[in-house]
Amino acid sequence: MQDPIAIERRRNTINGWLLLTPALIMLTTFAFLPTIATFWQSLFSRGTRRRPTEFVELENYRALFDDPTFWLVVTNNLFYAGITIPVSILVALTMALWANSKIPARSFIRSAYFTPTILPMIAAANLWLFFYTPGFGVLDQIGALFGLPSTNWLGQPETALWAVCIVTIWKEAGFFMIFYLAALQTIPPDLKEAADIEGAGWWSYTGRIVLPLLMPTTLFILVNAMINSVKLIDHLFILTKGGPSDASKLLLYYIWESAFAFFDAPAAAAMTVLVLIALGALAAAQFLVIDRRTHYR
Repeated sequence: MQDPIAIERRRNTINGWLLLTPALIMLTTFAFLPTIATFWQSLFSRGTRRRPTEFVELENYRALFDDPTFWLVVTNNLFYAGITIPVSILVALTMALWANSKIPARSFIRSAYFTPTILPMIAAANLWLFFYTPGFGVLDQIGALFGLPSTNWLGQPETALWAVCIVTIWKEAGFFMIFYLAALQTIPPDLKEAADIEGAGWWSYTGRIVLPLLMPTTLFILVNAMINSVKLIDHLFILTKGGPSDASKLLLYYIWESAFAFFDAPAAAAMTVLVLIALGALAAAQFLVIDRRTHYR
């Protein structure tokens, strides 16, 4: 006679694997296998009709590291991430704190903050193109009222990437605000009452109680913002197409350009592998280092 405990343990194991099977199939089909295929493709040369593909090991990676355009694009993406991530999070937190307070028309303000999020990025880029158009755009029309000259915001290397960053912040802040707003509503009101009894002001209550309790949400938003800083390129197709002189070109746009404009799929695969490695390392560092310093309830 078999042990009932062993039978129950085996049954729980089978049930657990059955529950995990759909997720494993989806991850294997759409994540693990494409990643392996991308890495394998990055080890071959670009094939032509006269010269078929050859196994070149890490030659595509060496070519990337010797490519000045690649390093310019990396620098652009680091700048783009360094601006959009902290500013989006700060703006989202500010909007959430205000939208969570007792103010008139609170529901309208929340809806207004969230409206940019539901717009497709292509639609948002076309809307901002109307703002940035030299001579006819809203920004130049406002500047003309004060006697300022017309500015080609998207056609100058000094301002093109800044203009792209503003569009991203405007689009992403409302999305991050929803997470902060949901987290704020889980904070017990007793903490505010206790802080008022102790004579703590708004700044002390927010800095010493609210922000530490929001740290898990901040970590989650930080990871999403980091991923978005690499994957959001739709607006580049409408606003700048990476120009002028590659001043606003980002990594994913450069990958797309290499694969579908220059037909260099192995180089695009090599860049994709490097991006995946960088994102994985950053996510691991965030969860291993920042997560340990996160204050939980």
